[in-house]
Amino acid sequence: MQVSVVWTINARTASAIRAVETLSALHNEGFRRVWSTQMPSEPDLLTMIAVAGHSVPEIRFGTGVLPIQNQHPMLLAQRALTVDAVVGGRLSLGLGLSHQVVTEGMWGIPYDHPVRRTEEFLDALLPLLDDRKVSTDGRFVSAHGALSLTETPTPEVYLAALGPKMLGVAGRRTSGTVTWMTGPKTLGDHIVPTLRAAAADAGRSDAVRTVAMLPVAVTDDVDAAEALAARQFAVYDGLPSYRAMLDREGYEHSSEAAIIGDEATVTERIAEIRAAGVEEFVGLPFDRDADRRARTRALLQSLDEA
Repeated sequence: MQVSVVWTINARTASAIRAVETLSALHNEGFRRVWSTQMPSEPDLLTMIAVAGHSVPEIRFGTGVLPIQNQHPMLLAQRALTVDAVVGGRLSLGLGLSHQVVTEGMWGIPYDHPVRRTEEFLDALLPLLDDRKVSTDGRFVSAHGALSLTETPTPEVYLAALGPKMLGVAGRRTSGTVTWMTGPKTLGDHIVPTLRAAAADAGRSDAVRTVAMLPVAVTDDVDAAEALAARQFAVYDGLPSYRAMLDREGYEHSSEAAIIGDEATVTERIAEIRAAGVEEFVGLPFDRDADRRARTRALLQSLDEA
């Protein structure tokens, strides 16, 4: 199982210098890929990947994830192909639906028919990424035209999926799924087999991967880390898609999904993720202490199977 880490971008300044510094540090620590989130109030992730990725060689990037509702697929294809060309074909494009509280409360965009909206978005996006041209008409998404970026790489696409219908879309049409706040039991009993079954039905059994993201803290002060996790991740307790996965896992609070403990404990819990059939684990070091974050990264890197 590949083990990667979350690359956190300074949300207050969008400093190119700082982004290059933090990415260079992760590259020097030996990580082969970093994943980054796109929060609605933070700097544009694709821009930051282009800026820092142009300066830091070899390390690969994943977006975990870019929301689809607030951008047209032709615009996203244009941006993604441009960024992938800038960084030399090192981009994996993780996409997903945002949450109703964001799409309707912040953007004024309806959240209804999420599976159909996703299918229609992919109907437009995937041909543009593959052949650079598209002609499709849907109820929610239509796109007609072509892009001139014909000599650029084609980034692989992942779809954030938790429910069976969305996992079916991911298995049939994309490189796999990216999960968050989803524990090993749910990964092994639900996410991985549902994704693989959909891929097999579409005749592409070996084409999908499960990427599982979870908060991690390697520490001797477990109580303090658990208290921090309870505060930092409380928002996920009330989001329906994550609530369903927490209930399935038997977790009352999202903080229970965080992997916390000394090196032996964290190694054992990540081994459970591997045993669930996950191909790539992505750790988010969340401790506020720089030394403990470094300790967490060191363990994560040591567990990466080249």
